[in-house]
Amino acid sequence: MDIAQHLKALHTQGFTLLPGILDTQQVKALRLAIDQLQPIHWDYIGLLDDHFKCVFNRAPSWLPYLDLPGVIELAEAALGLDCHVVGQTAWRSHPGFIGADLHLDYLVMELPEALLADPGFQLPMQICTAHLYLDDIDADLCPTLVIPGSHRAGRRPAPGETRWHGQAARPVLCKAGDVLIFRSELWHAGSRNRTPDRTRYLLQVHYGRRMVAQKFSPYLDWHFNPTVLAACSPRQRRLLGDHEAAEYD
Repeated sequence: MDIAQHLKALHTQGFTLLPGILDTQQVKALRLAIDQLQPIHWDYIGLLDDHFKCVFNRAPSWLPYLDLPGVIELAEAALGLDCHVVGQTAWRSHPGFIGADLHLDYLVMELPEALLADPGFQLPMQICTAHLYLDDIDADLCPTLVIPGSHRAGRRPAPGETRWHGQAARPVLCKAGDVLIFRSELWHAGSRNRTPDRTRYLLQVHYGRRMVAQKFSPYLDWHFNPTVLAACSPRQRRLLGDHEAAEYD
């Protein structure tokens, strides 16, 4: 895997697809693990989708998916060697699931589009999300929709806006085990599950620069699972927030 090539894609397109990161056994194990989750705090099991936050804290078996080979190197190249995990979320999207309108996840500040179009200016990344797909994603099974280059818009999509520079959002079609990584300023959308009988399984890992706050709910009642901490590698402990001392510690 050419990390430099994928990093360049994050700067130019705003996203990149890493093929074959998970093998068949990992995909199967993750699907089974998601099926065993029960809601906590803001989690829910709904009519059309199920949503579980901070799943790394449930059991040590989730830890390897925080620093998958190929993914973690790209995250560290994009966000710094002291980056950490902002969250890890599991989803099931059932037949009839509607998805989400065009949006971005996080924008540090609005910037003039003319500045972002200048080839001499490179906007630093603050947060990137990895989508670990656990199904073969076709046009009917909730493909993630992206507008290439739209992270350079310098703003959020306006209500009802569906294009940027004439480009409509296009689907990312991929295989089970592939990983889509995109930066938080990219305009993207979730799409419908138009299949009659298939559920899309997805695990998200959100990476942020060290100074981006970690989003571990339930916030005031949060505590780390000691069994999980005992199983962490040094890199995984850092990803969960065990940083070296710095200016604001």
